[in-house]
Amino acid sequence: MTFDDLGRRFSTEKKCRDYLYRLRFPKGFVCPKCSNNKSWPIGDTLFECSKCGRQTSVIAGTIFQDTREPLRTWFTAIWWVTTQKNGASAIGLQQVLGLKSYKTAWTWLHKIRKAMVHPNRLKLTGKVEVDEAYIGGEERGGSTGRGTSNKVLVAVAVELLDGGKVGRSRISIVPDASGDSLVGFIKDNVEQGSKIVTDGWSGYAPLAKQSYEHEIHLKKTATDDEELLPHVHTIISLLKRWLLGTHQGAVSEKHLQSYLDEYVFRYNHKRGLLFYRLLECAMLVPPTTLRELLAPKSDGLP
Repeated sequence: MTFDDLGRRFSTEKKCRDYLYRLRFPKGFVCPKCSNNKSWPIGDTLFECSKCGRQTSVIAGTIFQDTREPLRTWFTAIWWVTTQKNGASAIGLQQVLGLKSYKTAWTWLHKIRKAMVHPNRLKLTGKVEVDEAYIGGEERGGSTGRGTSNKVLVAVAVELLDGGKVGRSRISIVPDASGDSLVGFIKDNVEQGSKIVTDGWSGYAPLAKQSYEHEIHLKKTATDDEELLPHVHTIISLLKRWLLGTHQGAVSEKHLQSYLDEYVFRYNHKRGLLFYRLLECAMLVPPTTLRELLAPKSDGLP
């Protein structure tokens, strides 16, 4: 969808609200309090339940809740974010929307990133490659092995499909490379009964006691990780290039997971559908305030 297409399809606030209404109530209105399916409109934005009298708006409980800006501006922001091949920056969003405050653009962008994780997303299935990587410095190895003091460790999983193709991925920060952390990541992101493909690292040994089939690829040399697990290492390489190219590597550990979520969202969805998929998720993800984004400590914006 081009920018002109966006302007024609969502040219008014009513068109934006009507589209969000269909996303939120695909089978018609349902009261969030009593589940009654009858209501009447109150003004342009509210609906009152005919049974319990609760008034609700289409955007209540979503990332758009309490916004002071037009929905058309939000739609433009989401369209711009999803059309950026190499990811979006707060400065770029500020310029596109003509916002006076960088803080506002940064907040909007992180709210949009929150919506990139579907609250009911399905776990990976089938054959899944899993490995870890350090973000922000050298890869594991050398004198410190799998433990370093100045890098962030992330776990990466990718589905392996028939014909040598790859499916969906998952990437999450993990505290360390222990069995508790790595198997915990797998249990959170991969369906039980799946085949997990890893290297011989002892942190994956507890998989033998879990409901997974474990396939181990052993190293012949100290540098053949990419040959052992080529698909997951392709994702790791692309992720590092993306972080460096879009954000010049200047991503704080505090907010790194949201950037990982953005990368996974872009990787897992066809580019032409990103705008629509993100709007769908935005209607399911609860609102987030700037204070919550900066918690637990307020150390400024990255």
